Amino acid sequence: MNASDLYALRERFNQDRTLLCFNGPISRSLIEEIGNALKNYLEIDQARPAEAMDVFSAYIEMTQNIRNYALKNGYGDTDAAATVVIARDPEGRYTVTVGNRVELADGERLVRRVAELASMDKAELKAVYKTQLRQPRDPSAATGAGLGLIDLARRATAGIEATLSPHGDGRGFFSLSVVI
Repeated sequence: MNASDLYALRERFNQDRTLLCFNGPISRSLIEEIGNALKNYLEIDQARPAEAMDVFSAYIEMTQNIRNYALKNGYGDTDAAATVVIARDPEGRYTVTVGNRVELADGERLVRRVAELASMDKAELKAVYKTQLRQPRDPSAATGAGLGLIDLARRATAGIEATLSPHGDGRGFFSLSVVI
């Protein structure tokens, strides 16, 4: 990337009101460091405490899911990379958007689940959360109780959305965005 391309990227970030952007392999310590930076940005941006907590919680949930998925699938650094963007939309709401490479079947399942959750109102999401909370967990399951996506949908003030871009190698790029 040359200097003029970097300037154009900076201008795009400013235009999109991007607070934080990261792209690359993600580790537990990096999630923590970016989280600390995010807390500082939210403080400087004078986010309301409840709003800041929702943004931070969404960031943690989303990035930990990416890291756990990459570890579970034995991905190397290239495939274990995450893209994270936190910005403000024109209405002043925060958007937390993350993406990573996934197996196509996993991505398709996630896109369907997110669409299902996005179609629910707050009362339906609360009921689904409580039902999921009461479900017995399979001790041999590699993932959690399935509450993370439901919780993200509950925190969203203006929606949750997922997309999948297939890459022809049995994998695709999964993107998840939540507006808080």
